[in-house]
Amino acid sequence: MGIVIMVGQLILGLSILVILHELGHFLAARAFGIRVEKFYLFFDAWNFSLFKFTYKDVEYGIGWLPLGGYVKIAGMIDESMDTEQMAGPPQPWEFRSKPAWQRLIVMLGGIIVNVVLGIFIFWMITAKVGETYIPNNSVTNGISPGIIGEKIGLKAGDKIIAVNGKPVERFQELISSKVLLDHSVLTVERDNKTFELKVPSNTIGYLADYGIEQFIRPRTTFTVDSVTPNSGAAKAGLLKGDSIIAINNTQIKFYDELQATLKQNKGKAVYLTVLRADSARHLTAQISAEGTIGFYADFNLPADVTVKYGVIGSLPVGASKAWGTFTDNIKGLSKVFSGDVKFNKAVVGPVGIANMFGTTLDWMHFWSLVGFLSMVLAFTNLLPIPALDGGHAVFLIIEMIKGKPLSDKFLERAQIVGFVLLISLMVFVFGNDIVKQVLKK
Repeated sequence: MGIVIMVGQLILGLSILVILHELGHFLAARAFGIRVEKFYLFFDAWNFSLFKFTYKDVEYGIGWLPLGGYVKIAGMIDESMDTEQMAGPPQPWEFRSKPAWQRLIVMLGGIIVNVVLGIFIFWMITAKVGETYIPNNSVTNGISPGIIGEKIGLKAGDKIIAVNGKPVERFQELISSKVLLDHSVLTVERDNKTFELKVPSNTIGYLADYGIEQFIRPRTTFTVDSVTPNSGAAKAGLLKGDSIIAINNTQIKFYDELQATLKQNKGKAVYLTVLRADSARHLTAQISAEGTIGFYADFNLPADVTVKYGVIGSLPVGASKAWGTFTDNIKGLSKVFSGDVKFNKAVVGPVGIANMFGTTLDWMHFWSLVGFLSMVLAFTNLLPIPALDGGHAVFLIIEMIKGKPLSDKFLERAQIVGFVLLISLMVFVFGNDIVKQVLKK
């Protein structure tokens, strides 16, 4: 059932984005009196569709090839490659007969809708739930670094008090793109001494390998929440609510200390000192080869704070979040070109996106991800690649500068090159997703 929910959310989310993107082109074209012949979700390659109907001279349908969607605009060289239509004399209702500035707006219509949609979703989510964060000054035990945090030089118990000289108010700032993508300098307090630590430019590569959860988190104490059946913890008699305070008589206070001690004793039996109902008990537990004993922890995280902005006040906050997503994509692409991260680590395809949606239905998470993907789709389509909106826009800008259009033959060849490039990219991304999933197992 979980897989069905995951795939269903993926299809629903992407369908919403594609339909609204194409609606942007459709409405802009109709506003300038340009005839639209087809409006399709997915591609009806070789004129085969799963479903279609005609309304007011426009064919609406669902294709069988799930690679996005399209609107077929009369008199335009696009995915349909309808060269027969282009061979005839220009008609007043055709795309090619309109001024370049109108055609440019039509090409950017989908991107504009995606941006507006992203802002609207982030706005509504902020209006409903506000912003919840952990005040940085309440992280009194400092941070617990994951694999990435350790690689850049952070240690358990460190307190990060400033980023680029500016005091940190919210702990979430420390796991934002401002820190991870902008070569930031962290002011760190360790053993009552303060020093600066620069975040390396290749940190994004580590994020692709290990995930954001392996950067830093607040250092916390813990208790046992639940015990895995037939595990070392279960056989030792560990119970919900227990506090592990020592392993082999070595004091344990924080969860990172527990993890480190268990890894040092992989495959061994250890003596646990457990606090239960205000009395100490001694248990013997077998540690697995992976360095675990088999229980889920209940973390004593610092108290968080929720800020409510109201409907009007949420607009600039939501717009800022949407714009941040857009600029993060620009930063990520620049990291690829600079060599800080490999291309195969920077891209995510349908399988990776499906995993983001997850196997449980959480509408707030669903819409947050749709808003995020809407801004990603806007950025991707703006890239100056033939067959994408950005490629068409570049050719129109060149036309406006030259004062005359590029030849139909050139545009046809550019469309073919762009389409082949996009198909190759999609195949690579899909295969890359599969490889990533296999390597995780």
